[in-house]
Amino acid sequence: MWKYNKSPGRQSGFTLVELAIVLVIIGLILAAVLKGQEMIQNGKVKNVINDLKGVTAAYYSYQDRYKAIPGDDAAAATHVTGGVAGGGDGLIAGLFNATAAPAVGAESNNFWQHTRLSGFLTGDGTNPANNAVGGVIGVQSGIAAAEIYGMNGNTVCVSNIPWKIAQAVDITLDDGNSNTGTVRAGAAGVTGTVTGLSGAYGTAAAPAATDTLHTLCQKI
Repeated sequence: MWKYNKSPGRQSGFTLVELAIVLVIIGLILAAVLKGQEMIQNGKVKNVINDLKGVTAAYYSYQDRYKAIPGDDAAAATHVTGGVAGGGDGLIAGLFNATAAPAVGAESNNFWQHTRLSGFLTGDGTNPANNAVGGVIGVQSGIAAAEIYGMNGNTVCVSNIPWKIAQAVDITLDDGNSNTGTVRAGAAGVTGTVTGLSGAYGTAAAPAATDTLHTLCQKI
């Protein structure tokens, strides 16, 4: 914007006050954009945490009611109409992201059938549910020969979690280190989960150059 005064051949530019006002407006716009991005990021972190807590709550609610682990329940047919029995050994066989019909060897899918039919989780069918960031959420057990990022026992896992969100979830729920504690993570793209530590994030891990995707698992 230019101001023209009454003297021929003379022009004046923005005044210092006008420039200051423009800079303030630009600063407010940038602050609003950054704040909006932060709110979106925080919302995704909370949603992933709620996903993990929801599945864990269903696990313990089923166990409290029927004295058995959902998915592994050997007496599922007597507990829920149409329930397919599991092996009853205390572990949930199968991969957290598997899509299969319920069976003794597909207890990670039994889990969804048992908890849905008993009303602890919503939805239909036996396949894993979608998580808050576009991946899936499911359950899986780690054993000595095939630990889940160094963990044994039953876990709940979420896939396709961006690096920043994975670390933020870990900081909120655990210790912020992908190699220790009850929340651990590794690079996505591996079938199910992998044995061993990942070094994805934590005090000894360098920040990722890009927001790569990870699988995040929490001990139940």
